[in-house]
Amino acid sequence: MSAIAVTNISKSFGKVRAVSDLSFTVGSGTVTAFLGPNGAGKTTTLRMILGLVKPDRGTATIHGTPYLHLRRPNTTVGAVLEATSFHPGRTARAHLTALCVASGLSTDRVGQVLDQVGLAAGDRRVGGFSLGMRQRLALASALLGDPAVLILDEPANGLDPEGIHWLRGFLRALAAGGCTVLVSSHVLAEMSVVADRVIVVNKGRLVVEAPMADFGDLEEAYLELVKEW
Repeated sequence: MSAIAVTNISKSFGKVRAVSDLSFTVGSGTVTAFLGPNGAGKTTTLRMILGLVKPDRGTATIHGTPYLHLRRPNTTVGAVLEATSFHPGRTARAHLTALCVASGLSTDRVGQVLDQVGLAAGDRRVGGFSLGMRQRLALASALLGDPAVLILDEPANGLDPEGIHWLRGFLRALAAGGCTVLVSSHVLAEMSVVADRVIVVNKGRLVVEAPMADFGDLEEAYLELVKEW
């Protein structure tokens, strides 16, 4: 069974068709790059997988179950869709502790995930964080339940070159440990070295789904593919 299965999903907002009859799968223990131009339907698709947006048609499942029907979603899937929804007056540690309490998770995980994402400023208020630090805190939040699936939307935003290098090793280590990672990104150079598989969408439709090895130069292949649409 695939870790993530998207089957014939469609979604319109008014007269705008955001996603149209889209299907793909994400294998367990892999890093899969989810690519496409702005407005291609990537974020809408991720939100449908996570039960935040209801598809007009089709299904999206995680380990065979729709997100809203998962018994313990926080221990099954973690997600980073944006790194801005933090109370500026709280410390990173307080934010993570509150999430643990609300989700019924052990607060022992707080120190563990801060170490895991390399966020040493756990006792500083989030209002003083850079965007890169907020991204690390968002990752830490997603990891609290030690999920088997991680869904990330532009996780490299705000990271400096050292941070991007760290993220590469971080994602590969997660996959090596059996975690499934679906990551949307415009940083094609990084995706070319971190991802096992590639899914390209444009105008809400699937363009291609294939192993990274099939692409050669990912940037050239990607630009050619989306130009044809």
